Amino acid sequence: MITQTYKVKGMHCASCAFIIDKTLEETEGVNSADANYGTEKVKISFDEKKISLENISKKIEQVGYTLVLETIKPNEKLIELKKIRNKAFSVIPLAVIGIIFMMWEIPVSKYLLPVFATYALFFVGLPYLRGVLRFLRYGKANMDTLVGIGTSVAYIYSFINPAQGYFDVTIVVIAFISLGKYLEARSKLKTGDAIEKLLNLQAKVALVIRSGKEIEIPVDQVVHGDLIIVKPGNSVPVDGILTEGESFINESMISGEPMSVSKKVGDGVVAGTINESGSFIFKATKVGSETVLARIIKMVEEAQGSKAPIQALADKISGVFVPIVLILSFVSLGLWLIVGSQYLGLPAALSFGLVSFVSILVIACPCALGLATPTAIIVGVGKGAREGILVKDAGTLQKLHKVNVVVVDKTGTLTKGKPELISIQNFSSKDQTSGIFERSDLELITILASLENKSEHPIAHAITSHASQNKLNILTVNNFEAIKGKGVKGVIDSIEYYAGNTKLIQDLNLSFNVSMIEKETMEGKTPVILATREKVLAAIMVADSIKPEAVEAVKNLHKLGIKVVMLTGDNKNTADFIAKQVGIDEVVAEVMPEDKLNKIKSLQAEGKVVAMAGDGVNDAPALAAADVGIAMATGTDVAIESAGITLLHGDISKLVKAIRLSKITMTGIKQNLFWAFFYNVVGIPLAGGLFYPVFGWMLSPVFAGLAMALSSVSVVGNSLRLKTKKI
Repeated sequence: MITQTYKVKGMHCASCAFIIDKTLEETEGVNSADANYGTEKVKISFDEKKISLENISKKIEQVGYTLVLETIKPNEKLIELKKIRNKAFSVIPLAVIGIIFMMWEIPVSKYLLPVFATYALFFVGLPYLRGVLRFLRYGKANMDTLVGIGTSVAYIYSFINPAQGYFDVTIVVIAFISLGKYLEARSKLKTGDAIEKLLNLQAKVALVIRSGKEIEIPVDQVVHGDLIIVKPGNSVPVDGILTEGESFINESMISGEPMSVSKKVGDGVVAGTINESGSFIFKATKVGSETVLARIIKMVEEAQGSKAPIQALADKISGVFVPIVLILSFVSLGLWLIVGSQYLGLPAALSFGLVSFVSILVIACPCALGLATPTAIIVGVGKGAREGILVKDAGTLQKLHKVNVVVVDKTGTLTKGKPELISIQNFSSKDQTSGIFERSDLELITILASLENKSEHPIAHAITSHASQNKLNILTVNNFEAIKGKGVKGVIDSIEYYAGNTKLIQDLNLSFNVSMIEKETMEGKTPVILATREKVLAAIMVADSIKPEAVEAVKNLHKLGIKVVMLTGDNKNTADFIAKQVGIDEVVAEVMPEDKLNKIKSLQAEGKVVAMAGDGVNDAPALAAADVGIAMATGTDVAIESAGITLLHGDISKLVKAIRLSKITMTGIKQNLFWAFFYNVVGIPLAGGLFYPVFGWMLSPVFAGLAMALSSVSVVGNSLRLKTKKI
């Protein structure tokens, strides 16, 4: 079974998506089909042994659509948009003349209007006529069918009864609808510009070193292991590891982080980022579809093409909308002829009946309903991607706005996830008997880092990293020995030094400030004590420090009315201290991964909607069980399967932005759906003449066409408004 997403040409309304789905699902060998009018794509799951892609394409060609099997060129959408614009703009002058003829009875109009109407219907309105023919042949009706029947009836009747002709209606309705389609297509192009911007980040060429020479090759020819040169101002073509040089790289375009990031030998670089300063050489480790940028583009495309649960009702209505409208239009015409002729006479009743018949067909378009959800999702997902918030699917974005409890892991979410040297207590002083004189903090850290340089312990890495950042030299250590469970020892410049925990110092029978050490330990810090045989020289505190943005993020979650729970495997003292500093509502410490899962389930049993934010590794079960799993991706790790949302660079402040994004997107969808439903609920009765007996209101097909065009444009415009919202 193969599941792929393909572009579809010829989708003009939400009912088109319904026709495509139904046609494909009735095809043997096709397991499922899910067409999306907003993205003009269809996701097909089919058995390649039973049916080929070419035969699937032929099936939907019968009902008026084309499956695009080749890769779409970047400017193809613009070319298509230009065609739509040219057709619309060619008929607009004729519509203006038609309106003038409607207002003033100019003699020449009876000769010009039939010519204008013929051009409008058979050239500009050709897609609508094809919709009528498909309906007659296959029984499949869409928006094109409605407009085609309405304008054709007006056109034919005008020849039958020239004295009461509706040539002007045919011209103006097609002009307004064509203009509306152009404005809608142009606006839809803007909703999906996030993908275009991401695609534009991809470098076209790479400067590689092969056989000792620098050569420029297309980026798709780069292979694993290639050494690539990146000069200032150029973008990184693929992912890799820096092997020579150093620089500052702007990663804002894929992470939303405004500050440039320092890169040195051994650091990773990702495709699409911009080199801002010095030249460097890096080794390609991920190319083509493996790169972070390629995976981000894929995630965004899939999320924009997915459907939110809230869209289900609109889809059901759109599926039966066109047949119902056809029935209503004929019922309206029949009622005018049967009932209206008794009060108005047959000629007047027929005239009113035809007006209502055409108006209902023209005004009742499911486009606004079909566009309400997908356009908002496309904009919302794209906006998130620019902020470093990757949404897996539309359903996740919808669920997130209802979250009232956020569960967070401590390490890597609230804290940086790696120990750092926090402070140093210097106990060295002049002591002639021991031969040790007062040492500066940097001297003591240099000695400690030299000892720890031979250790593999994470705390040792924290100390050596601190020394490296401060450009401290590592000294030669002789007679090095690791003392299991306690620390290390070694000789530097003929002096034997010890570095380790309190047990090691107690074994040396040295006195030290126990209460101070215990107080620091209660705050989640780990002491490393440096000493000689005779004296304690310093106590260095190492801890996993709180992320600077964590406190503000928790405050903002509280402002949104969200409770924050911290789950951690760390000891209770450390957890409580961190929680107090950050402002966490509830702490559950010393838990195993399965305990985290149970806590999520217990919160859900209380009726809570739970989002879980974690690192995506040991938190995977809890992330999968939560209503919304949020992975804190760090470095180049963005493919975290158990999470519905991935926050690049592990920035918890983006969690708040993700929730705000969900809320404004859902507000936009609800506004769109309200106006789409309201428009049809009011528009169809008005077009049918329901208010004529009481208020004398009749809706001209001309205004019906204008209203239909504006309804779709207004929905897309409202979705585009989300771009301006701050999250």
